[in-house]
Amino acid sequence: FGTWSGCTGDGNLPVWIQFADQKQEFNKRPTKIGRRSLSRSISQSSTDSYSSAASYTDSSDDETSPRDKQQKNSKGSSDFCVKNIKQAEFGRREIEIAEQEMPALMALRKRAQGEKPLAGAKIVGCTHITAQTAVLMETLGALGAQCRWAACNIYSTLNEVAAALAESGFPVFAWKGESEDDFWWCIDRCVNVEGWQPNMILDDGGDLTHWIYKKYPNMFKKIKGIVEESVTGVHRLYQLSKAGKLCVPAMNVNDSVTKQKFDNLYCCRESILDGLKRTTDMMFGGKQVVVCGYGEVGKGCCAALKAMGSIVYVTEIDPICALQACMDGFRLVKLNEVIRQVDIVITCTGNKNVVTREHLDRMKNSCIVCNMGHSNTEIDVASLRTPELTWERVRSQVDHVIWPDGKRIVLLAEGRLLNLSCSTVPTFVLSITATTQALALIELYNAPEGRYKQDVYLLPKKMDEYVASLHLPTFDAHLTELTDEQAKYLGLNKNGPFKPNYYRCRSRRPQRARGDRVGTAASELGGGGQWD
Repeated sequence: FGTWSGCTGDGNLPVWIQFADQKQEFNKRPTKIGRRSLSRSISQSSTDSYSSAASYTDSSDDETSPRDKQQKNSKGSSDFCVKNIKQAEFGRREIEIAEQEMPALMALRKRAQGEKPLAGAKIVGCTHITAQTAVLMETLGALGAQCRWAACNIYSTLNEVAAALAESGFPVFAWKGESEDDFWWCIDRCVNVEGWQPNMILDDGGDLTHWIYKKYPNMFKKIKGIVEESVTGVHRLYQLSKAGKLCVPAMNVNDSVTKQKFDNLYCCRESILDGLKRTTDMMFGGKQVVVCGYGEVGKGCCAALKAMGSIVYVTEIDPICALQACMDGFRLVKLNEVIRQVDIVITCTGNKNVVTREHLDRMKNSCIVCNMGHSNTEIDVASLRTPELTWERVRSQVDHVIWPDGKRIVLLAEGRLLNLSCSTVPTFVLSITATTQALALIELYNAPEGRYKQDVYLLPKKMDEYVASLHLPTFDAHLTELTDEQAKYLGLNKNGPFKPNYYRCRSRRPQRARGDRVGTAASELGGGGQWD
């Protein structure tokens, strides 16, 4: 760690993450990192973990705004703002359970003993505050970083986890059910601190980056880089880059192979059903569903619903993704063609106004409307806040919007991200994304001056492969190794990387090869399709 030099032009990693050593480790029937005491956690805590969002986060002890409370942790610090610091003990249990399913981050912590690759890093973060995020934050702390954190979604924070982080000394400003004013206040409390200035940004959606650009542009003089996770935030970074307004290097985690192939697909494939079940108790068999967007998120949603017996339609703007949908057995339509007949509408695009007021007016009675993209702009919810329509809250994160003739639609999470607002997500898959974020932060923070310009980059493939390798021991997996002859035939290093930097798992932003250059700048990418 101490001599981190990042990925060089020859694709080599620092000594502490040499891929050859990693192969030897998990080819020797390794200990399954992160699976310790699993039987205990299942017997004692899995039910609590499953229902935590409902039982603890939604049933607060009072309706007083956290901003009006005077709270201190056991160390006497008040540099945080959470719903109830007394929930810290339960939140700690949630974090400990998550650690068992996040082997790579726990491995990074172990390797950080005595060496701190993020020593001196002051990271300000704006992501979903869940047990999985807590494991990432505590890992960054173990690597030497100081962190301040806010939530990127007003509904996704687990109050007990935020309390546990605050009790541990992390300045966290977040609670479930923030107002819009609260949302920006929390971000500002993380950024505008006397005697503390961030030098790294970890963002999910671009709101934190936007706030600093808008309110504190001079801070970018000391910021070394931005790591962005979501398609929404990445799109905003590419816009800044194209306009010549991006002040620092940025790492696009969303388009890394590990994020696309695992988080966006497998996470959404499982959590879409969980979110719909918890909020509506509906049966999926025979229901007609339209999924807007057939990127990796859309693919996961479609596969899950099809497996449950739903009749699934797909809308797309990209002919390549559209052809994939057709060959996967889905009917490609325009939204207007099926809007009157479908039972569920799901957006997965990263775009705005995908579902308009005209679409909402034409929906059948009791149609369920929800969003699996990051931003709340995909569904035109603002157009529903008019005098002639009645809003009726029927349960947490479930609203009936009622028309004058009695027709109603069922709107979930007010058009915000369904799975993290209304349910939970698979921890193991998020471990892959969180590890990618951690390595991206290390890479940007330790990169020699001049390696990364004021542009948007992809994580080098060597690091993608390293992230994947850290998760293989969980499955007692054994990689096949190339012989010298095979490696020579393929023109590869025996220890990787096994894919070129221009390799992509999808066709969103085509890129061209540039030799062995580390990362791929935004200027090398084609036009950014907005559907994800």
